[in-house]
Amino acid sequence: MAGALEGIRVVDTTTMISGPICTRILADQGADVIKVEAPGAGDLVRVMGARRDGLSATFVTSNRNKRSVVLDLKKPEGLALLEKLVATADVFVQNFRPGAAQRMGIGEEAMRRVRPDLVYASISGFGETGPYAHKRVYDPVVQALSGLAAIQADRDTGRPRMVRLIVPDKLTAVTAAQAITAALFHRERTGEGQHLRLAMLDAMVAFAWPEGMAGHTFIGEGQLDRRARYAQDLIFETADGYLTAGAVSDAEWTGLCRAIDREDWLDDERFQTAAGRIMHAGERLTMTAEVFLERTTEEWMERLEAEDVPSAPVLSRGDLLEHPQIRANELIVEGEHPVAGAMRQARPAERFDRTPSTLARPAPLLGEHTDEVLAELGVDDASRERLRNEGVLGNP
Repeated sequence: MAGALEGIRVVDTTTMISGPICTRILADQGADVIKVEAPGAGDLVRVMGARRDGLSATFVTSNRNKRSVVLDLKKPEGLALLEKLVATADVFVQNFRPGAAQRMGIGEEAMRRVRPDLVYASISGFGETGPYAHKRVYDPVVQALSGLAAIQADRDTGRPRMVRLIVPDKLTAVTAAQAITAALFHRERTGEGQHLRLAMLDAMVAFAWPEGMAGHTFIGEGQLDRRARYAQDLIFETADGYLTAGAVSDAEWTGLCRAIDREDWLDDERFQTAAGRIMHAGERLTMTAEVFLERTTEEWMERLEAEDVPSAPVLSRGDLLEHPQIRANELIVEGEHPVAGAMRQARPAERFDRTPSTLARPAPLLGEHTDEVLAELGVDDASRERLRNEGVLGNP
């Protein structure tokens, strides 16, 4: 069965994480994503982190289901070929620093002259105006500026902390993919393309706001930064590992007290309301942590599940692969990359019952599909050979 975005062509000039994961989501859902890379190394992520046979693990899972074309956009013929490709496309995505695409001749106005109803997406770190607009950006910079590091602050010392995943990059990717499909839906109804702009900073602040900025939402109520003080990590050590358990409602609190044989806590005035349990979270969690040391994780899980208390073991990355819920969801898939060999990865999270997302193509080698795509555009063998000799296409 065809994917939901079958028939949509995306020209992807992005590198690193936010842009490539955005377009990977579209590719998983059936779009023909053509990744345009520069001659030489191509996307820097190809060589970053754990690698096998020249391909990094992050690259192969961020760029699956795409085709790679190498074009030197600094050369007039390279730019002309890109324009020829864009004329066949529905979406163009770039994540250069503001102003760079225009200087390269691939800005929104230039691309729209080629394809008037194009959905043109610009992803940046901080937006196109303001004192940070032209600064270089990586995920930790956005974690710091967006307040995420402060929200993650150590509850005892107040020292800000980073999340050990590149959350702003990947959150921006998901937001951008949703925005692109919304723009395509608008175009389907009206025939109009549009330019959508998305900053990593904007995506992260909007995402964090509901609870992360709750103390600053009501104007005039006093601006409070209490979340770091009240938000607990909810990790409890057991006799043989770790687990998490939470009790928000009165029923859950009652169930927790029963599960850990501390029903006398139900009479403690500090913990008799949800508000009280939040105000006295430090004492409550310290007391709870002492109890959890008495039994193994498996023993506690049986008790907590019997009382319907939200809980789970804290899995290592290796244990995650074997957990029965992960297996039941058929979440981890194994396959064979033609160069890197046997590999595993997470399938697309969404499940369509009529237009399923798929893992149809492995991540491409640099320029692997240059000849294939250019042949589709009518560029003959002799012309491709000449362009390759002139350095416009790079070497396959």
